[in-house]
Amino acid sequence: MDPANHQRESFGKALRQATLRLSLLYWSCMFVADSVLGYFIRIDPVESAPLKFVLFGASALMTYGMSRILFRLRHISFTRKALLCFGMTAVAAPIFTAIDFLNYMLCEYPEPVSFDPLYAGYMLLEGASMLFGWSCLFMALLYNFEVRDRERRLALVREEALMAQMRALRYQVNPHFLFNTLNSIAGLIEEGAATRAERMVLSLSTFLRTTLALDPMHDVALAEELRLQQDYLAIERERYADRMDFTVDVPFDLQQALVPSLLIQPLIENAIKHGVGQTLEHTRIHIVARRRQENLWLAVENDVHPGAACRQTTTGFGIGLRNVAERIRMRFGKEGAFRIDTADDTRFRVEIELPWRVA
Repeated sequence: MDPANHQRESFGKALRQATLRLSLLYWSCMFVADSVLGYFIRIDPVESAPLKFVLFGASALMTYGMSRILFRLRHISFTRKALLCFGMTAVAAPIFTAIDFLNYMLCEYPEPVSFDPLYAGYMLLEGASMLFGWSCLFMALLYNFEVRDRERRLALVREEALMAQMRALRYQVNPHFLFNTLNSIAGLIEEGAATRAERMVLSLSTFLRTTLALDPMHDVALAEELRLQQDYLAIERERYADRMDFTVDVPFDLQQALVPSLLIQPLIENAIKHGVGQTLEHTRIHIVARRRQENLWLAVENDVHPGAACRQTTTGFGIGLRNVAERIRMRFGKEGAFRIDTADDTRFRVEIELPWRVA
């Protein structure tokens, strides 16, 4: 079924159910109110109950028809809707009065009854009030459903736009990583290190297949995210041989915490590009996670060596870190945080805080 048709059918079904419930409530209240009013003018509410049941049952059927017409013409202007309500009330009110008079004739049968214009006028006003009141009530119900439907559609559009933007941010894979990895593989092949080259090819294939299959709106357990990043770091360690090392410090009880997929990836890319790639010194990358009250705190640190410190600054980070900051802002708003810490001249650290959630 077409999604648009399905949505229209769901809207119509929900409105019909709400209309039925409101109609039962409305006419039940009118029944009780008319019975109480009749009691004060010395009309026995028990004896008159069957007649009122017939009258208000017929009125409920009339208002059902009025509701159907208003629903079908819901796209016309408000002024036309108001005029339509007046017109339908003008047609239905005399029918209401006629049904009441027929009830009276049946009640008095076989005695003849005479038509009382004054009483008929009162009933005409009463019927018009009830029927027009229902029209206004149904109009309010219809507008309420339309507003909620528009809000729901707007939320879907916003969600689709957010997903598209998140995918755009997530799929901005660092081309330098692919270029350098492929060059490293070619170099290993030329050196005759076929085993290392094969290992890099398999690691790269696994990494790319996994990253392309992940949904940017799908959360994963921190343990799964760390496994993927360890595969990535293993590839980079093959490239940089003994110039790079990494450690992961994540307590076991944090392993099932939920994080957006590939959120840590750009942080590690940044650490390798500006930490390892800018010096011939041995560089250590440290991944750490802690729970801070109701937040999950994540950090990626790398050594900063003399001569390379100027390349990593709080204002000069690249598109990868900006994308992470933007993803956190769009996904978590004020509940998330992204910070860069350069207080220690020997370390560069990027910190993330997310709401604590468990798989």
